[in-house]
Amino acid sequence: MTSPTALRKAVETYWAAAEARDWETFAGTLADDVVYELPQSRERIRGKERYVQFNKEYPGDWHAQVLRIVAEGDEAVSWILMREGLRESYAVNLFTADASGRIAAITDFWPEPYEPPFGRDHLTERY
Repeated sequence: MTSPTALRKAVETYWAAAEARDWETFAGTLADDVVYELPQSRERIRGKERYVQFNKEYPGDWHAQVLRIVAEGDEAVSWILMREGLRESYAVNLFTADASGRIAAITDFWPEPYEPPFGRDHLTERY
């Protein structure tokens, strides 16, 4: 089992390398047989080479800010704020490590923001 500290470091390095567009370091965080899934679009990418290429080719001038990482055993979760120009979106990312501490599986959830239903503003505050 991977230590939570090792996986947390791998996830921190993953995001820092993605932000820097340092694809060699980014690839170094990944297992050769990494599996990446996007449930909203029902897409799956298998293998380090294809996943790194997917990120290299991702359009736009995006920037990821890590808001939180929680790691336990061989699993970790990150919550990020993605900025692309004036557009901001949040994502939750699930990571699983292999025995060597490299990232073996990633599932990204990119929920769409929405306006809250009418009638509960007396209970909530907007930010």
